[in-house]
Amino acid sequence: MEKLNFAGVVVGLCTFLIIGVFHPLVIKGYYYLGLKCRWIFLAAGIVALAACLFVENTIGSILLGVTACSCFWSILEVNEQKKRVERGWFPANPKHKK
Repeated sequence: MEKLNFAGVVVGLCTFLIIGVFHPLVIKGYYYLGLKCRWIFLAAGIVALAACLFVENTIGSILLGVTACSCFWSILEVNEQKKRVERGWFPANPKHKK
């Protein structure tokens, strides 16, 4: 009997969770920091991308790469979140100037 390889399942589930975590991070980041949170996502993405190049564990490297790409995608999503707030779909932070 052959040994089953669960690496794909693990990567798939972790990718799903990583993407799921970034959705509220974009919402909260925009609420509290506005468009400035894009710089945090950029810095975190660069760090994760660099780290994935040095991690020897294949699954760990893949998950860092997925995290990096999720950070970079979140920069675009912050701009979309701004539009969603302007449309009234999400609450605006009353402490931010318009």
